[in-house]
Amino acid sequence: MAVQPSQRFVSLIVRDTLALVLAGGKGTRLGALTMNRVKPAVPFGGRFRIVDFALSNCINSGIRRIGVLTQYKAHSLIQHIQQGWNSFRAEFGEYVELLPAQQRVGEAWYAGTADAVRQNTDIIRGHDPRFVLILGGDHVYKMDYGALLGFHVSRGADITVGCIPVPLEQAHAFGVMQVDAGGRVLEFVEKPTHPAPMPDAPGLALASMGIYVFNAAFLLQRLAADAEDAESSHDFGHDIVPRALRDCAVYGYPFHDPATGRPAYWRDVGDVDSYWRANLELLDVVPELNLYDRDWPIWTLQEQTPPAKFVLDEPGRCGVAISSMVAGGCVVSGATVRHSMLFSSVFVDEGSLVEDSILLPGVHVGKHCRVRRAILDAHCVLPDHATIGYDAADQARYEVSAGGVAVVTPGMLAEQCDGG
Repeated sequence: MAVQPSQRFVSLIVRDTLALVLAGGKGTRLGALTMNRVKPAVPFGGRFRIVDFALSNCINSGIRRIGVLTQYKAHSLIQHIQQGWNSFRAEFGEYVELLPAQQRVGEAWYAGTADAVRQNTDIIRGHDPRFVLILGGDHVYKMDYGALLGFHVSRGADITVGCIPVPLEQAHAFGVMQVDAGGRVLEFVEKPTHPAPMPDAPGLALASMGIYVFNAAFLLQRLAADAEDAESSHDFGHDIVPRALRDCAVYGYPFHDPATGRPAYWRDVGDVDSYWRANLELLDVVPELNLYDRDWPIWTLQEQTPPAKFVLDEPGRCGVAISSMVAGGCVVSGATVRHSMLFSSVFVDEGSLVEDSILLPGVHVGKHCRVRRAILDAHCVLPDHATIGYDAADQARYEVSAGGVAVVTPGMLAEQCDGG
């Protein structure tokens, strides 16, 4: 079949693009969930890790040259990428490289998003891309980066920033921009105290998605200049993009659903409540994020587990899951799971009730437990008759979010056992 010129145009662009996934931040707003892992390595959606979405977008977009920049608590992330993303063919010039902080250009670790990329300047030069796509590894969405890159080239941009409308009351957590009718960025303020609304939508602000396209030569020049600035925080949102507005072509790329023209699905799962909501949204009859989409699959490590099993069918001892997602290796034995997400190899014992909760891999819920509005971290073992989410005692035992979601870790449960 003949390739349309526009398709060929985008194909050449993505082949000449290096994607860099920033996956080294501490992610402290997720609290205990990032006690032993970096945020991009946090499980999501029943079987994935958050970082899988950015990586899958790259693969589905045709970008097969990818670097993942790591720093804090990176072991589980490194292990996941080594085991789940190792099918690339080096002889075809494709790869997922791990780029840990190595003090390549001095004695400091990564000091900011821009500094993290600058410290890998020699690696970027070695790969010799025409474009560099900067991605956060901690957002959940599906996006064709080819369309983004095509927009960047067609506008003759030096920098293109992916953007999406967000409620004005939430905009203080993002970079907020103003654009003209052609999409050129006129103003960009990172995490403003008083975000400016969109002119035609006063209840919304145009927020940066933390996605940037740079012409490679321009990026390296700007990073070198930023490194010499003692006043800089060496961050793309705080420093690189705002300063480029003075003398460069910076454009905002609106992230739309191509089928509807409306803003597309994108979630910043940066705190416990947003993480809990985004996971449980997937239990809707028709969720906004379609994980069953064969045209845009989300790839991940294929863990070898047996099918999920629901056993016992007796009065008061019936194994059922209602409006829930249950991964492989799970056993629901004479228990009820309602509107909850069970990751792999979770066991829920008889007489227990789990509602509105997320159980990460390897959790074991004992007999006659009650769990509501909770996130149980990997390998938690709840003793028989444990109760979570029903009284104020949770505040002293666990980490409870502003929205009332209890986060429970094995260490918290061990402290309770040791204390009594």
